[in-house]
Amino acid sequence: MQHAKERQRPPRNVAGPLFAFCVLHFAVLSCAKTAPVVVLAARQPFESTSALSQLRDGILVDTSGPGVRRGVWGIVAYSLDRQVPLFELNAGALLVPASSAKLVSVATAAEAAGWNYRYLTTLRAAGSVVNGVLRGDLLVVGSGDPSIGGPAGDDFSSWTNALKAAGIRRIEGRVIGDDDALEEPRPQQAWAWDDLGYTSGAVFGALNFAENRTSVSISPGSAEGAPTNLAVDARTTYRTLTNLALTGPRGSQLLLWPEQRPGERALTIAGTIPVGTSPVTIGIAVGNPTLWFANALRTRLIRDGIEVTGEAVDIDDVHPTPDRAGSIVLFTHASRTLAEIAQPLLKDSINLYAEALLRLNASPGAFPTNDAALDGLRTRLDTWGVERDSQQLIDGSGLSRRSTISAEALITVLRRMYDPTGGSPFMTGLPVAGIDGSLANRMKRTPAEGQLRAKTGTMSNIRSLAGYVTTRDGEHLALVIMVNNFEGTGLQANDAIDRIAVRLASFSRKTADR
Repeated sequence: MQHAKERQRPPRNVAGPLFAFCVLHFAVLSCAKTAPVVVLAARQPFESTSALSQLRDGILVDTSGPGVRRGVWGIVAYSLDRQVPLFELNAGALLVPASSAKLVSVATAAEAAGWNYRYLTTLRAAGSVVNGVLRGDLLVVGSGDPSIGGPAGDDFSSWTNALKAAGIRRIEGRVIGDDDALEEPRPQQAWAWDDLGYTSGAVFGALNFAENRTSVSISPGSAEGAPTNLAVDARTTYRTLTNLALTGPRGSQLLLWPEQRPGERALTIAGTIPVGTSPVTIGIAVGNPTLWFANALRTRLIRDGIEVTGEAVDIDDVHPTPDRAGSIVLFTHASRTLAEIAQPLLKDSINLYAEALLRLNASPGAFPTNDAALDGLRTRLDTWGVERDSQQLIDGSGLSRRSTISAEALITVLRRMYDPTGGSPFMTGLPVAGIDGSLANRMKRTPAEGQLRAKTGTMSNIRSLAGYVTTRDGEHLALVIMVNNFEGTGLQANDAIDRIAVRLASFSRKTADR
């Protein structure tokens, strides 16, 4: 990781000819003691105009403002119409992209499987069906569909209807979650342990339901210092909770959080809630996604009038393993298309969806482990002209702080995925500034509103933005803006990134801004 260097606001008299001389001849700008230290990877001479000079000077000012001047920046603005860069700053530096890494997962998955790809999940009878009774277990066999019960998926209505149509009214056996099509659900490489209790840290498997997230309701005790009371979703009775949350003084701060502590199976609920406060609900990860899925399906079957005598179980806890080959297919659920799944993935930055799409990169015939998927991803990026040493991605969502990529590598992906009509699933899935997704409340009432569509990235001391913007002249640009290890708040970093994006949306080659 490149170390951050202190950067000060550039002096007002640093302009045109002097700045251009430094860019073209030195690559490292050190024209005055007060000038910022930056690395510019200008492989092509920049067009020398007052408008371009003003744009570049303004971006350097934005990167040296309050709260971000100690950060490490990686920026590329590239003209898709002219096929030349407008601005590059530390373009080759490996930085943590956070959720902007999802762009790579979606783009490579689309090429690997096609936008019309659908995940298949099957219900199988491990026994005979006689007079409406399944005399045996119900197997649910997954393939990694991340969308069931989510915004790009369906609930279990069609599943129970299919069983009823097959004449099944009673299951004299268990609901067994079969997740053997993929490696066992586990956190991705180098995910922070304190993310794992939260919904954003939910692990992915062959069977997933409602993004593998649920909630717990926390009520204060009757007096200060008393233990709190927890209420959980009945479908997560398998999820052991350790309650360390206490009742605080009346009027004190409300602060509650989940912790999946290393080495512990139980999820800890910690913090304080003031006495007399109404119950508070917080989102949590479900733990074992296979058990969660099987429990959710069993609950729905019973609710819809199909009696189930056995429990919901993970196939790993069943011995001997049911004969999958000898079972009878009762129902096959096809997910929505990859194009449809990509929309909420990008708009709402769903980590679990991105991990699922990453697995589609595994070579045909290979068991789709994370490593096999990453091998396929790297091979695919090779063919796109992304240099091997310009990315070190190790997960699909960008939640790992070990995942790094350069701005120029992301630009290459954006250039490949660019659709001049703007109608591709990749481009329509991107949040639009001031309008929707993770950009709904950013850059409103600015020239970027409605003109910029990009994926955001957010982790502590990390912010990014990568996508497309149309300038005031109607010129189409791809942009990547990343900053790591900034010293200020996340709001200050977002403001700096937004100022750069608005500058690009306001840019005109015809006249310099006044």
